[in-house]
Amino acid sequence: MSPNIRIALRFLTAKRRSMLMSLAGIVFGVGFFIVTQAQTSGFEEFFIKTILGTNGAIRIEDRIQDTLSSMSSDGSAFDFEHRDSVKYVEGITEPEKLRQAVNQFGNVTGIAEVLTGAVLVRRGSQSDSARVFGINIDDQLRVSDLGQQIVFGHLNDFKINPSGLLVGRVLASRLGVNVGESITLEASNQMRNYRVSAIFETGVSDIDRQRMYMHMQETRSLLQKPSGASFLQVAIADRDRAPADAAHMERTLGHSVKSWQAREKTWLEVFRALRVSSALTVSTLILISGLGMFNTLAMIVMEKTKEIAILRSMGYTRQDIARIFLWQGAIVLIIGVVLGWIFGAAITYGVSRLPIRIRGIFSTDSFVVAWSIWHYVFAAATATVVVMMASLIPARRAARLEPGDVIRGTSQ
Repeated sequence: MSPNIRIALRFLTAKRRSMLMSLAGIVFGVGFFIVTQAQTSGFEEFFIKTILGTNGAIRIEDRIQDTLSSMSSDGSAFDFEHRDSVKYVEGITEPEKLRQAVNQFGNVTGIAEVLTGAVLVRRGSQSDSARVFGINIDDQLRVSDLGQQIVFGHLNDFKINPSGLLVGRVLASRLGVNVGESITLEASNQMRNYRVSAIFETGVSDIDRQRMYMHMQETRSLLQKPSGASFLQVAIADRDRAPADAAHMERTLGHSVKSWQAREKTWLEVFRALRVSSALTVSTLILISGLGMFNTLAMIVMEKTKEIAILRSMGYTRQDIARIFLWQGAIVLIIGVVLGWIFGAAITYGVSRLPIRIRGIFSTDSFVVAWSIWHYVFAAATATVVVMMASLIPARRAARLEPGDVIRGTSQ
């Protein structure tokens, strides 16, 4: 151990109680920083997983039709395409050709054709509005987590039953219908009976309240739409590339293409704001600890002027004196960060075991946390900035002390 570190430790023991208070503040600050970031990031990640597992990473919808504007020049008029003002033609007229084109993109892992329409659901005296989603079940399972979202019944019953239905849990509850029972759907001036094969729950209340899945051919017959599709749901390998892939697809395919980031922009901004807000709030603990350390180190400088003068007389340079006080801050910082990491990990694990029931934008029965090394890195970085800034001013002040000034009693 170097002499500077040994002297720093001796100076720290002179203000043991004050330094322990600062150390405790750093430990709690780092720990709670990790916990809050783990919680907000965990819920955000779970929300993203729910959205990707339900609506896919990319959705290809209406065909884009450029509008034509007229311009005259030298008495003659001509038309030109104006992309700032476009017309959207609802739906996809040739879904199979579009599927083949989308398959050419390297990041694509699955494509599902979907046909949607509004229906009126009846069961006895109960009735409610809903939307049917006509799907090819094997394709849908490649682009969603529908298989894991089944809460009652079995997906195989739906596969083998052409008139089977998959009904959202909230909608099934409102209708009072269970697996195996029949309901009536009314659309396009016709009424047909269908059997509930299974009930699913995504956790997204709007989806579970209105959505039903039906076999594609039966949906075409019910809605009287023998061809075309409402949209293509696309799964990709790298979800972070969705905006770039969506923009490329839109330019290439001539259809409206939206990534999951664009569709869920509002909620993603909410989670981002919560993450930043919690980080700033918890960082005040570290800041207060840093101010306490600044006060303690300043008092040590005032009380140890004679010792500093002796060290200077023995040949210690100003840089050596500054390092002694910086080492004091570094020692407290290292101990505080390590204990804060342990404390943060323990509390994060404990929080992940707490029961909580959330239904709305996703479904969970316990706190969701994200384990990321970056939470620990950012917590340590925040503590480092605060503690070293708190140590720097006292260190510079101690370095400026001259032995002669101390003897004459004129040191500042």
